[in-house]
Amino acid sequence: MTYEGVKFQTEMIGKDLPNDSRLKKLKYWCQVFHEKNLAPPYDGGSYGNLSFRLEDGQDKFIITASSSGLNESNTNDRFVTIQRIDLEAAIVYASGSRKPSSEAMVHAAIYHARSDVNAVFHGHCDRISKDAEKLGIPITSREEPYGTTQLVDRVLETLGDNYFLEMRNHGFLALGKSLDDAGNLALESLKKC
Repeated sequence: MTYEGVKFQTEMIGKDLPNDSRLKKLKYWCQVFHEKNLAPPYDGGSYGNLSFRLEDGQDKFIITASSSGLNESNTNDRFVTIQRIDLEAAIVYASGSRKPSSEAMVHAAIYHARSDVNAVFHGHCDRISKDAEKLGIPITSREEPYGTTQLVDRVLETLGDNYFLEMRNHGFLALGKSLDDAGNLALESLKKC
C-alpha cells in the first residue's frame, strides 16, 4: 500500500474548527483504531480516516486531516471541517489548518446519501478483507483508486442500507448513527475474523 496524497482540489475557506464536544470521542476512536491496527501507520500518517456529521440533515462534517497519524490525534489541528464538496468538479471546500483526508469525498457522498449515518470510519485490516466474503460483508464491484470519484461511485453502488462494507482492495467502511456505533461495528467485525 503506497500513499500518494490527496487527488482532489482543496479550497481552504477558513481556519477555525467548531468547538464540538464529539471531538473528544473522535480522538478516542482514532487511538482505538491505531491500537487495534485498524488504520496501520505509514511514515507520516495512518491508512484510515474517521469523521462525524456536524448537524442532522446537513452534509458538513469533521474528518481527520490528510497525512495525520491516528495515534497523534490529541490536538484539534489534526482535524478539518468539510463545508461542502463539488463531486463533479472534485473540489473540497474545507476549513482548518491542514488539508482533509484523501477519502473526504467518500465520506461526503455517504452523508449525502444516508441521513441516518452520523459517523463514517474507514480503516484497513487484512483479516477483515480476507474474510469479508465469508462473513457476508458487501464488497464493491471492482477496485478503484483511493480518493477518486470512481471510488465514490463504487461505494454508492454497494452502500444501500448497509452499515459495514469493504472497498475492494482498499479497506472497510464502518458507518453508525453515532461515533460509538461506527467504532464498535468495526471492532465487532474484527472479532468475527
